Amino acid sequence: MTQATGHPADPARPSRPAPGQVSEPPATTPGTRPTAPAEHASPRSRPVWPGSPQPLGARYHTGPDGVHGTNFALWAGGAEGVEICLFDDDGHETRHPLTELTHEIWHGFLPDVRPGQRYGYRVHGRWDPWSGARWNPAKVLLDPYARAVDGDFTLPPEVYGHVRDWPEQHLADTVRDDRDSARHVPKGVVVHSGDTSGPGDEWLDDRRPKTPWADTVLYELHVRGFTKRHPGVPKELRGTYAGLAHPAALEHLTRLGVTAVELLPVHQFAHEDHLLRRDLRNYWGYNSIGYFAPHAGYAAHGSRGSQVGEFRDMVRALHRAGIEVILDVVYNHTAEAGELGPSLSLRGIDNRGYYRLGDDPRRYADYTGCGNTLHVVQPQVLRLITDSLRYWVQEMGVDGFRFDLAAALARSMHDVDMLSPFLAVIAQDPVLRRVKLIAEPWDVGDGGYQVGAFPPLWTEWNDRYRDAVRDFWRGALPDVRDLGYRLSGSSDLYAWGGRRPYASVNFITAHDGFTLRDLVTYNEKHNEANGEDNRDGTDDNRSWNCGAEGESEDERINALRRRQLRNMLTTLLLSTGVPMLVAGDEFGRTQQGNNNGYCQDNELGWVDWSLLREPGWRRLLDLTARLIALRRAHPVLRRKAFFSGRPQGPDGLRDLAWFTAEGAEMTEDDWYTPGTTVAMFLSGNDIVGRDVRGEEITDDSFLLLLHAGHEPLDFPLPGTPWADAYELLVDTDTESPRPEPERAVTAGTTVTVPPRTVHLWRVARRP
Repeated sequence: MTQATGHPADPARPSRPAPGQVSEPPATTPGTRPTAPAEHASPRSRPVWPGSPQPLGARYHTGPDGVHGTNFALWAGGAEGVEICLFDDDGHETRHPLTELTHEIWHGFLPDVRPGQRYGYRVHGRWDPWSGARWNPAKVLLDPYARAVDGDFTLPPEVYGHVRDWPEQHLADTVRDDRDSARHVPKGVVVHSGDTSGPGDEWLDDRRPKTPWADTVLYELHVRGFTKRHPGVPKELRGTYAGLAHPAALEHLTRLGVTAVELLPVHQFAHEDHLLRRDLRNYWGYNSIGYFAPHAGYAAHGSRGSQVGEFRDMVRALHRAGIEVILDVVYNHTAEAGELGPSLSLRGIDNRGYYRLGDDPRRYADYTGCGNTLHVVQPQVLRLITDSLRYWVQEMGVDGFRFDLAAALARSMHDVDMLSPFLAVIAQDPVLRRVKLIAEPWDVGDGGYQVGAFPPLWTEWNDRYRDAVRDFWRGALPDVRDLGYRLSGSSDLYAWGGRRPYASVNFITAHDGFTLRDLVTYNEKHNEANGEDNRDGTDDNRSWNCGAEGESEDERINALRRRQLRNMLTTLLLSTGVPMLVAGDEFGRTQQGNNNGYCQDNELGWVDWSLLREPGWRRLLDLTARLIALRRAHPVLRRKAFFSGRPQGPDGLRDLAWFTAEGAEMTEDDWYTPGTTVAMFLSGNDIVGRDVRGEEITDDSFLLLLHAGHEPLDFPLPGTPWADAYELLVDTDTESPRPEPERAVTAGTTVTVPPRTVHLWRVARRP
């Protein structure tokens, strides 16, 4: 039965009742217990020593007089009282008031509380949703600083601070629900200090790959989905951190040649109520609730703290393979959603202190599309985020972060501000300014699209690269101006403030949207499996199905699709900037046209390794690996500075030149003329910058020719001063990669380029 404080609204009163009508609860005294079922009130007790307000969270250590125990510290700015709640293996609860309050931090030391202990908080205060106050001590709350989490969020009515099923839904969030949530929510876990090392222990800089940005090749993968179907990974390890650390998984990454994995969210996350009602689960993990805890669902060895060590072992294994670890992090919102969402952690600790509230404090400012937005301008929120980031770098060994909806973090009071507290703190932090920082440079609020606007310390996902390359290969670019910028590093976006070409993370696909294979197989999204009547997911796919919707038995269509895959992978890996691949795209992974697989924790969302049994997909993998190796071998393909377009040496040769389909240098008018062909000459002479010994960097010179037309092209190879002869290294018209260049072709020779083909020519001596 619902135990609700307050009364239903009087129909004669206005629709917005006064606080006393609906939500005013009986006064609570700090440190007292709310009404709760008897099984939660254990008579056992132990002394609570004053402890320390620093550090935040639960920290097991040796306390006064050599006594072992755990210090608990929680920032809860406006709270009237805080209880630390300990749970034994049977779920019995023991509550201890924290009586010490220092600078809005409630703290205490509990002797003999050891690693593996499960715990949560009950926070007392006013219930006044009209002013944004949503304290409810009937709800056990997750410590925002918990290093490990045990249990699942199942979201029954008891975990909501308000009466979720109140008949008048427009008032439901104002009616407090006093049912106890303890048995329904996960608990934090005290972690042994030996499970985390400090910055001076095992995470010394010389143990990290420290790959320069210009040399980086990113590989976006899902910890669970990458190994869940991998035949070489033992069944008990598939879908886990230990599975990703297994030699069979590492072998694929090293064979491919990527330098960094970008992991979809691994912070502890919760499943949304609307998914649970449809018997689905959040698969991607963009619904964080624990910013210090590795998601327990990805642990092979249990969730009572062992997930911490398992994650760190995974990082070590990747580092030994020369691969950096970058985390996709979601600090813009939490799993508590809007005012009708559950009370899991921050909402019940201090709703007004952690979240951006609207003009009506009952509501949330939502720049994320997920119901709430963290109020990063607040010092305690900024501290939570930066403490979390430093923890993952210093104690878990990661090498960088990709920030989901980073524009939401860069907002000051309302507008996106590149001088915001968040960006300023990152720029001066001695730990964070040294790691890789990638922004998803937009959010869903007004003025949220900020591609090219982040400061020099940052790189950015460049969706303009994605759109231009997709449009070019489907024949939808009005001219080649935009493509020229994207191929050469997007200087129009990033050539300011000391930024470099590697400020652009170039991608054609990401977790969100079609896979690369689906991009050439479907014109329309097919998201019926998500249970939202195909309304979810973008309609702006910029895809081309090559003549038939869905999988086809027509070999001509399939051959064209495979050529288009080769074209896009070659374009991506030979463009200036930082390329990002998505796991499985290199061998034809499909989601059957689903462009929003966020809830598909099944074979639709997992990487299908059986594709490698097919020769055609193995050849695509071989081509991808060869292109990455080619990029690694040639500094002209991974430049650290933008092209100037001016002569760089005594021979008068420019570092970059552009050619039309007729083999002539492009004029200003040519950039504005409709066309399906562009060629760029990359000079390896006098590349800007020096090597580690201070020597000038020189390299081979290349001619990259992209022809998206549907008819063959007769192309005269540019002659003096560009070259005497050329060798063809890459030809996407053929499925078999060329292990060695063919006989050199004299400059000026007209070569026939098949329809929809990329050629990469290397400058050679005259034969």
